[in-house]
Amino acid sequence: MMQVDLLLKELRFKAIRSSGPGGQHVNKTATKIEVSFDVYASEALSDSEKELLTSRLASKITLTGTLLLQCGETRSQLRNKNIVTERLLELLSQNLIVPKVRKKRRPSKNSKEKRLKLKRDQSQKKANRKPPPID
Repeated sequence: MMQVDLLLKELRFKAIRSSGPGGQHVNKTATKIEVSFDVYASEALSDSEKELLTSRLASKITLTGTLLLQCGETRSQLRNKNIVTERLLELLSQNLIVPKVRKKRRPSKNSKEKRLKLKRDQSQKKANRKPPPID
């Protein structure tokens, strides 16, 4: 399983200027946070976990194996850093879950009989609605 404390040490943060409303404050402070995580070189993940992440997050991982996320929602650099770290951990943990293998099952004999009986009953009900044939 993924080692969170080791993973947090491998993250690289970069503060950049945020866009959007905010007046002069936006133009002079770097509050948007970009976090980069090198999936291929990570020691917090096993080889099988790395393969799983690269296949599932192929659209989010760069050619060099870096996963990039940004957050510029708030005017606080620290809050943005916490938000983007949470998002990254959530993204990784959700994509490391291995789904259960579905076992194919056949319907039971009783369920088949029940279904066919319901079909016969429905058919009989509709047949009884028709007017009798004129000979």
